[in-house]
Amino acid sequence: MQVILLEKVGNLGNLGDVVKVKDGYARNFLIPTKSARRATPVAIKEFEAKRAELEKAAADKLATAQALGDKMSGRTVHITQKAGVDGRLFGSVTNNDIAEALTRIDFKIAKAQVRLPNGPLKTVGEHVVSVAPHTDVIVDVKVVVVGETD
Repeated sequence: MQVILLEKVGNLGNLGDVVKVKDGYARNFLIPTKSARRATPVAIKEFEAKRAELEKAAADKLATAQALGDKMSGRTVHITQKAGVDGRLFGSVTNNDIAEALTRIDFKIAKAQVRLPNGPLKTVGEHVVSVAPHTDVIVDVKVVVVGETD
């Protein structure tokens, strides 16, 4: 299916690109999240009429994400989890736990924006995690996992 992108989509294209994607990806993700629209001649004409407005909205989103990234860079988040004597956690610290900890200190971050390159954190100590409030803005945040024993 051919779609016209209404915002930048990672690994796919930028605002205004007409790309060919699988039908399910377009129907189930891109179109419901208003990231894309079917590329019909009428839709392309409507997009060209609204292009400046959409570009301004995209620039505003990027500026907001950059400001959030500047505030967030260098921050440290402390998370307490139950751990054994050897420093291994009972369970793990996931991207959801990190997103909740960031939200508690006034950073509105969704769990999908937290990137754990090596999977969930399973040991006590300091870990560096990437947070991406926008596809062009990626910030490293230090997560300190503190072990709690019974």
